[in-house]
Order: sequence, then structure tokens, then C-alpha cells
Amino acid sequence: MGRVVGKRWWAGIAVVAAVAVAAGLVWFKPWALWVDETVSEALPTAAPSAPPLAAGPSAPPSAGPATLAQGSFITHEHTTTGTVKVVRLPDGSRTLRLEGLDTSNGPDLRVWLSDAPVKEGRAGWGVFDDGEYLNLAKLKGNKGDQNYPLPPDVDWTAYTSVSIWCDRFDVSFGAAELVRT
Repeated sequence: MGRVVGKRWWAGIAVVAAVAVAAGLVWFKPWALWVDETVSEALPTAAPSAPPLAAGPSAPPSAGPATLAQGSFITHEHTTTGTVKVVRLPDGSRTLRLEGLDTSNGPDLRVWLSDAPVKEGRAGWGVFDDGEYLNLAKLKGNKGDQNYPLPPDVDWTAYTSVSIWCDRFDVSFGAAELVRT
């Protein structure tokens, strides 16, 4: 009888361990670190079905796209390079554009506008959710050029930085300071 109980106990431990490993794999998604998703979007000529914007902090619509702010990514949790721009399109709408982005893939990556300062090293990894931030969208891909329309009712000038934010682990993969042009 003691051997049967012992075998059942070990079988129970094995099942619990297998469930824990499977849950850990689902949560961490380690395979995402080795899978690249490349995006190659052209700069839009106008926002999709965007209503005309009221007078605000930006200049009136122009004949072509105009860069209003820009910055270069620095590395935080994962090596991240590329540039970011806030671009006013000819219809007056604005888009956040990532160019030449190169970072690791990961679970639940987001593009955030934030009022947090961009800090080098570990000191900058977790500051972007300390103050005001705007979760623009899920990151389309960890490499390439991509566009994220800015909502017309958002004053983007209230935000000083952009972070590639891992919402699953509350950490910045990389960030860029937005410098007005």
C-alpha cells in the first residue's frame, strides 16, 4: 500500500510540475525572442478617415508632411535602436512614426507616449508608467518602419517620450526623448 501511495504522490508532483512549466511558457513566451516581425509601412499621406482638427498647438494643414518632433531610441531591457517622429500630415492629422526600429520581440509589447524623462540604464526601465502615459497601440512588429495615428483629441505635446513598453512585465525595452523641431 505504501508503494502505491508513493507512486501516486510522485505522479501528482509530476502533473503539477508539467502544468507549472506549461503555464510559465505561455506567460513568458520565450520563443518570441527569436521570432522577428518586420513591418514596412510608408508614411501615410493622410490619416484614415480622420476628421478635420480644430485649432490647437500645431500649425494649420500644409501641402506635405511635416516633422513636429523626433528622437532616437536608447536601450533599456533589450537592445533597441531606430528613430521616432511625430509627423503632421497634409490633412492636419498627426501620426507617430517609428523608422528603422530594431528591438527584441516579446510578449505584449506596446507603443507608449509618456511624460517621463528618458534615463539610461536600469534607472530608466520602469519609469514610463509612473506619470501620465498614453498606450497608443500594440507594437506591430519589432523591426522596420511603422505608423501609429495620434487621436485628434490628444495633446501630444504633453508627452516628452516614447517607450516600447512590455505590458506583461512592466518594463521598457527602449525609449526615445521627443525633441520638438
